[in-house]
Amino acid sequence: MSGSTSSLLPAAGADRQAVRSNARPSSDFAAKLGASEQLLRQAAAHASHPGDVTQASSLGAEDVVITHLINALALDIPVFVLDTGALHTETLALLERTEALSRADIEVYRPRHEQVIQFVRTQGQDAMYRSLELRKQCCGIRKMEPLARALAGKTGWITGLRREQSNARADVPAIDTGEVETKGLTKFNPLADWTWGDVWHYIAINDVDYNPLHDQFYPSVGCAPCTRAISLGEDFRAGRWWWEDETAKECGLHVKPA
Repeated sequence: MSGSTSSLLPAAGADRQAVRSNARPSSDFAAKLGASEQLLRQAAAHASHPGDVTQASSLGAEDVVITHLINALALDIPVFVLDTGALHTETLALLERTEALSRADIEVYRPRHEQVIQFVRTQGQDAMYRSLELRKQCCGIRKMEPLARALAGKTGWITGLRREQSNARADVPAIDTGEVETKGLTKFNPLADWTWGDVWHYIAINDVDYNPLHDQFYPSVGCAPCTRAISLGEDFRAGRWWWEDETAKECGLHVKPA
């Protein structure tokens, strides 16, 4: 696929290790891609006014694919990024390149500075390691509150959730209406049935820019204190909040109420 974002080239010196290791498409990749494109068009049509539907991007591999598709299809869908104040340098550099070259508007939401300072003052910068409660407080300040502002007044949002990512996401639907009654939001997951190999195949054939941390065995990239590289054989999300129990490994952005 060609599009205005085909010029989003990898950072200088990137060795594309993640592409070489992972770019193995499913036999039905073309059909999956077509379905994803159709779902994104449906998401754009879901908006009553421009900007009513937005993409949430962590600048991970799945999200750069979706942003590339939005740009290539020339859809009127803005993209928002949560700059938590604790992102890796590599992630911030990718954010700058994306802002500079994306056709779609890129909106950046940051936590309330006074809330961050108060939390660090009372709990310290390493509070997340001391208890699950403190880690969730940190996520609440740095992610959940900015997310609420990013989604205020919206009717839908687009995410990079895939069923393959974890057991907690194994039943992710392409269209999730679970938040319509409570928040008035429809969630679109255009890559729900994509494999990791599909994601990297798309990145490879479209020369999509991506976070070089993926080349260093970070399949999932979040805040720097809470993300590490994984070893061969470890679970896809093993590098996220690795000191916690497997069942706790969500920040709240995609957790459904009981």
